[in-house]
Amino acid sequence: MSLKKESLNVIRLAHGAGGILQEELIKFITKNIPFKNVNNGIGVEELDDGATIPLNNYEKEIVVTADGHTIYPIFFPGGDLGTLSICGTVNDLLMMAAEPIALTSMIIIEEGFEFEKLEKIINSMNLIAEKANIAIIAGDTKIMPRGTLNEIIIATTGIGIKDKNIKVLDNRLKTGDEIIITGSIGDHGTALMASREGLNISTDLKSDISLLLEIHNAIKYEINNNFIHAMKDPTRGGIAAALNNWAMKSNVSIWIDEEKIPLKKQVTAICDMLGLDPYNIASEGRALIAVDPEHSRKVLEKIKSTEIGKDAEIIGEIKTQNPQRVFLKTVVGGTRFIDMPLGEPIPRIC
Repeated sequence: MSLKKESLNVIRLAHGAGGILQEELIKFITKNIPFKNVNNGIGVEELDDGATIPLNNYEKEIVVTADGHTIYPIFFPGGDLGTLSICGTVNDLLMMAAEPIALTSMIIIEEGFEFEKLEKIINSMNLIAEKANIAIIAGDTKIMPRGTLNEIIIATTGIGIKDKNIKVLDNRLKTGDEIIITGSIGDHGTALMASREGLNISTDLKSDISLLLEIHNAIKYEINNNFIHAMKDPTRGGIAAALNNWAMKSNVSIWIDEEKIPLKKQVTAICDMLGLDPYNIASEGRALIAVDPEHSRKVLEKIKSTEIGKDAEIIGEIKTQNPQRVFLKTVVGGTRFIDMPLGEPIPRIC
């Protein structure tokens, strides 16, 4: 599908949903930026979870990530907009192997929004920031006229730091690497959909939203020694988008075992009811990790020793044949493609 042919005149919800259309929109926005990186670091063109600014004459580099949070409803099973804004930003820094140190926050509020709701959101932000040991150092607040914004949105910028010699990037997957998922997939997006008005879906399912800091700390030795080649949190577009991004950027094929993918019964049931593919549904507290095969079992043990990673599994491996594709080995013995989604099937999930 071509952005020019299909949708140049209007922006659709799917353009912000983590799939093919979003990639085309980003290319449209960024194609004429004059300077796309600093000191030959990772920049806009790499479309990774963040950018890097290598520091001259130092062994460190700054990692920067930016994110806008437009979730609906703003209070959902397992969290709220404030929790999301900090977790999402910190997790993106962690996926770049950075130590989170600070963030900025811009809050845009619709006229008429209740102070009681705002206080709950701010309290959640502060609580998660304290858990992450990250400072909120700057920000901005704007008020929009009633009816020009749906309640509230938050935009954040995260700042971290890492050693230059640590290379954890989307284009670093190597043949033989094994893929770990740190927990069940699709909980976040499915829980949100079930909680939206008018669907009348009764479930105890909660969002998986959480900091990935505990997992990062557990596998820091492997990160620092470059045994881990790539990490990604499968948010918009779910694991389908994340894995396809890896396959394309690293020019490899990824083979996933359906039997190994942790998937809750509630997620399967709701997705079946609504005609959704759980592989396309967002998670907000999970990580995909590509690990050197000699160290993958040790990394898995360390992840499973954490509370958040107790359900982690090795779900697949990297191969050279049929590059830039993702394959699913099904429970019935067949193989099918996992394609890049057109867009997240559930709007406003992060």
